[in-house]
Amino acid sequence: MSAPDVNPLDFPAFERLYRDHHGWLRTWLHGRMGGSAEAADLAHDTFVRVLSTRRMPAMPEDGRRFLTHIAKGLLIDHWRRQDLEQAWLETLAALPEAMAPSPETQALLLEALHRIDAMLQTLPARTRRVFMLSQFDGLTYAQIAAETGLSLPTVKRHMRSAFLACLSVG
Repeated sequence: MSAPDVNPLDFPAFERLYRDHHGWLRTWLHGRMGGSAEAADLAHDTFVRVLSTRRMPAMPEDGRRFLTHIAKGLLIDHWRRQDLEQAWLETLAALPEAMAPSPETQALLLEALHRIDAMLQTLPARTRRVFMLSQFDGLTYAQIAAETGLSLPTVKRHMRSAFLACLSVG
């Protein structure tokens, strides 16, 4: 779905959008999240995103479509974060107690994982795949080239881009 046409933000229109659609959006998110109490938070975050982008739907009747477009992206981010946190908890549970990091270190590591995940999502799909084959599957650049059908210089170029992106996370 492409982004709806938008106009610059004007606050009276924003107030109308909020008043007319906040309850509906919260209910819509509640249904998508299986009754989660976090639906209200995501509804709020949707309107914060509208404010931060300073854009409004071109036509008032497009309000729900506009809000749904933004909320779907936030919902996908929410689910991705949940999956990442669940994988982290499973990894921690598998560690011997003596090796488990302190709660403070756990929180710092989880935050770092979220930043890395966000960075990976900004990479082009092919660059992300090449990087993950290297870093998570342990393939050499030559093996990645064979697996993906890319040339070795192209694999190296994708890896260079991914490593530069990793450095920006720091």
